[in-house]
Amino acid sequence: MKRRTFLLAGSGIAGALIVGWGVRPPRARLNAESAVMPLERGEVQLNGWLKISAEGIVTVAVPRAEMGQGVYTALPMLVAEELGCDWSQVRSEQAPVDAMYGNVEMFVDGLPFHPDEHGVKRKTAEWVVRKVGRDLGLMITGGSSSVKDAWGPMRTAGAAARDMLVQAAATRFRVPASECTTAKGWVVHGSGLKASFGELAGVAATLAPTLPVRVKDAKDFTLIGKSLPRLDARAKSTGAAEYGTDVRLPGMLYAAIRMAPVFGAGWTKFYANGAEGMPGVKAVLPVAPGLAGAQAGIAVIAETWWQAKKAVDVLEIVWEAKGGLDTASIFRDYRNAIDSGSAQTHFSRGKMGDALSLTVTEVHAEYRVPYLAHATMEPQNCTAQILDDGKVEVWVPTQAPSIAQWLAGKAAGVKTHDVTVHSTLLGGGFGRRLEMDMVVQAVELAKSAGGRPVQLIWSREEDTAHDMYRPAALASLSAGLDGAGNVVWWSAKSASGSVMHSMTARLGFTPMGPDKTNAEGLSGKVYEIPNVRIEHAQVKHAVPLGFWRSVGHSQNAFFSEHFLDELAARAGKDPLDYRRSLLKNHPRHLAVLNLAADKAGWGKPLPQGRARGIALHESFGSIVAQVAEVSIEDKKPRVHRVVCAIDCGMVVNPDIVAQQMESGIVFGLTAALFGEITIEAGAVKQKNFNDYDMLRLKDAPQVETYVVVSGALPGGVGEPATPPVAPAVANALLKLTGNPVRALPIRL
Repeated sequence: MKRRTFLLAGSGIAGALIVGWGVRPPRARLNAESAVMPLERGEVQLNGWLKISAEGIVTVAVPRAEMGQGVYTALPMLVAEELGCDWSQVRSEQAPVDAMYGNVEMFVDGLPFHPDEHGVKRKTAEWVVRKVGRDLGLMITGGSSSVKDAWGPMRTAGAAARDMLVQAAATRFRVPASECTTAKGWVVHGSGLKASFGELAGVAATLAPTLPVRVKDAKDFTLIGKSLPRLDARAKSTGAAEYGTDVRLPGMLYAAIRMAPVFGAGWTKFYANGAEGMPGVKAVLPVAPGLAGAQAGIAVIAETWWQAKKAVDVLEIVWEAKGGLDTASIFRDYRNAIDSGSAQTHFSRGKMGDALSLTVTEVHAEYRVPYLAHATMEPQNCTAQILDDGKVEVWVPTQAPSIAQWLAGKAAGVKTHDVTVHSTLLGGGFGRRLEMDMVVQAVELAKSAGGRPVQLIWSREEDTAHDMYRPAALASLSAGLDGAGNVVWWSAKSASGSVMHSMTARLGFTPMGPDKTNAEGLSGKVYEIPNVRIEHAQVKHAVPLGFWRSVGHSQNAFFSEHFLDELAARAGKDPLDYRRSLLKNHPRHLAVLNLAADKAGWGKPLPQGRARGIALHESFGSIVAQVAEVSIEDKKPRVHRVVCAIDCGMVVNPDIVAQQMESGIVFGLTAALFGEITIEAGAVKQKNFNDYDMLRLKDAPQVETYVVVSGALPGGVGEPATPPVAPAVANALLKLTGNPVRALPIRL
């Protein structure tokens, strides 16, 4: 195997160190050709993973977007653990756009395998996808894959740096390297000799790590598994943290936009109505529909955003006459698709025909969920500048800087490598910032700004009405019970639009084949039911669809877990015991289920008018069970307490896991109790938080999180808490009222 070490920059006696190495086949992730972190005086770079200052400060390049989920802390912990530094010495820094930072495991998780499916076929597919993922080198934050993807390369980066520092110290001490260790920012020898990382960095930068690079055993961890303080907490608390709308550049202009209310429509004419003469206004510009699903509209560029917004408000725009699409017709199309028999099979097991002979009772239920918006607290925005040499700079809160770079180049008519993307912090992502419509629009507007940077900010109304929505869906579930109430067969047919096909088309590619996300959460259930068939029908409409926190799991967990409680009620059995009977060969799932039930006090008395509901769901490599304690107040559900148990494999930072469980539960509760986007005459009816409501602080439940200690590889934590909460609440309401919840948001 070939090893290459690059000394890209450096100076000074103490210097600083950035460590990397290359060992193909995965070496493309570990050896930067162009990634250069900003270097202060005396810093040295080998590649983009980490640097050490003369004072011993370790700065780690974080290749994922920070949108509150804690990657600016969790990923540096992986490096710091292996390096052997003190946590107070660690800093984080957003990595530049480079293929070495590409997310591989996100693509692996997208393979359509059942959790119980193992063997050569799956291993081969994963090997191929990992290779393709390394070659693509796409920097994307999604699929709760950040820690999972970084677990190998970032730990190895820290271990390689440790080895080089030890070699440098051993030479200075004139002792074998095997006798030296690192601890709290020092290399130490048993004789009492020691040297700081800062002292050794300059020499270490000229060395190469010993191959193969060896990482620690889990039993030797000193940082991983501890609740260390978040590295971004101070900046976010003091206001020093920079989000997309915080970007300020010399000579910067601002833009506001009004887009066509009806999907796919354009404008036929517009009247400025004096907007050009309003204070600060520089230009009133038509915006054509473009790449990445960018909508047609009219924009105003001004000296301040408020000036631009006020000018947009006076515009009179005549839009193309397009309409007819509405929520009712969409669901009629879903119903017809299910009835027509055109659905594709995503998963099957056993022999459904034989199972029918064992059936004593058949149970049928139909569920529906609406479109949902992302409603990020920071509205969509992007700042773009066309430089004198034609090159482009973009400042944007994005989950996919590689794609932002590519599409900004296409919009500007330049090569991808002539675009520099500055990734800021994200004021909420949830999948919306995987999209690039605002990037394309900002670059188009910057072309008319005479070289001045332009910051485009959507109003809340434009953001709500021009989202890439979580699909609405309809599901028809059926099951057969034997004489003892056991499930002998289970069938699910669902219909919705395809997120993957919608996004693929926006990127200019032809969508093909089934979309795994349509059926995930139905096709991946591990309950030991002998005969199962899961089918889905894709139905295309003009409503743009996008990845929404937990994607297909968000609706399919509700369908499957609430239906299971309906079956338990029909069988006259306790829902917890019913699940236990279906998990005899799945000890990890059973342990999570039991922990949540035990901590929630399942079976113990509750105050009058309250009930508990339970749900279990696996997604993104993690298993989550939740128990919701619910009452009915003023004819509305009130959630008092949610007890959450999770097995996410190896835990890096327990506090971050708990924070993400709380976040995912609140996000899921908001959707379950309030979330609904409705379509009328081809347009979104909702406009702002007054008609697209959020869970308020006064209504937020007490959330308790318990982690199952597991030696498995890390799973996700950003998304897995969202799917189980809606069915847990619905299951509690089934106990309280005796009536199932067949649609979200919940209305009694």
